[in-house]
Amino acid sequence: MLILKKKVERDHITMKNLFNLFLIVLLVSMPVLSLAANFSETCEDGSGEPGSGFGIGFGIVLEFGLYRNSCPEAESIVYSWVETAVLQDPRMAASLLRLHFHDCFVNASALILYFGCDASVLLDDTEGLVGEKTAPPNLNSLRGFEVIDSIKADLESVCPETVSCADILAMAARDSVVVSGGPSWDVEVGRKDGRTASKQAATTSLPSPNSTVPTLTSIFQNLGLSQTDMVALSGGHTLGKAKCTSFTARLQPQQTGQPANHGDNLEFLESLQQLCSTVDTSVAITQLDLVTPSTFDNQYYVNLLSGEGLLPSDQALAVQDPGTKEIVETYAADQSVFFKDFKNAMVKMGGITGGNEGEIRRNCRAVN
Repeated sequence: MLILKKKVERDHITMKNLFNLFLIVLLVSMPVLSLAANFSETCEDGSGEPGSGFGIGFGIVLEFGLYRNSCPEAESIVYSWVETAVLQDPRMAASLLRLHFHDCFVNASALILYFGCDASVLLDDTEGLVGEKTAPPNLNSLRGFEVIDSIKADLESVCPETVSCADILAMAARDSVVVSGGPSWDVEVGRKDGRTASKQAATTSLPSPNSTVPTLTSIFQNLGLSQTDMVALSGGHTLGKAKCTSFTARLQPQQTGQPANHGDNLEFLESLQQLCSTVDTSVAITQLDLVTPSTFDNQYYVNLLSGEGLLPSDQALAVQDPGTKEIVETYAADQSVFFKDFKNAMVKMGGITGGNEGEIRRNCRAVN
């Protein structure tokens, strides 16, 4: 009887331990499973247009029209400032679009619950914080902070502590595309502003201009973005400029260890070589799209098929992978398909969010 009693007690303890272990695993897995479910949801409502839905992330639910009652002037204020800025400096459209991209791609780790689109890129360095602005991919490269400051100040005067800086970035990116002749889409809002930033995370998270297609695909897939999303979002390079130091590998692939891109346009590369050999390569810049540099269109993809992609990571899309090449060919032939996929990809990227630990900053450069 004593042996039987000990066996029953031991079995009871074992079952209890297993049950506790099951609960722990379940609690840890639920956010990740929720994230995976959100990643798998389509951004289309059946008509091919972005449909209403939830953001990709933990805890935060993004909505269309969230500020309709709390700050009805929000979207018109953002658009007005963006339109003025782009009319004064057409390059600003690319700068504002890039700010949103660089914000969302940093600190977006499901395992450590960091934020994605949290306006961390806007935070200035402080005594206790070394932020993202001085990270190598951003230093002397990111622009448009003053435009965001103006938008935020205007919004704070109308509806204080209501519209997050992260939402401003998302709306400004959309409006930059629209002002440049590209498509419009409804922006889901409700993001929180992060209370921290990381120079190291920005350094390691953002794609390099020398990235290969496999590397790019892995980076995007880790954020729940497909290869189609990747090629569509790369189309943002139909706007903007780049320094010679960003495309050295296009000019000297053997010296940089980069694979040569078959189908390169030698005349195009010679013109770049001449540009970069006559001036300081750290300051010399040229248009990413030399044909329609200030217009958001599908010319970027036409350029890739002609061997005239400026960045190595851009030209790679047309030569290194049959799947990405097919998408490039589709977009080059049909701008409407590119616009549709770009809108969907922007909604998905804008939905990369973290938990509810953020705030609504009063000043986008500093935590409250």
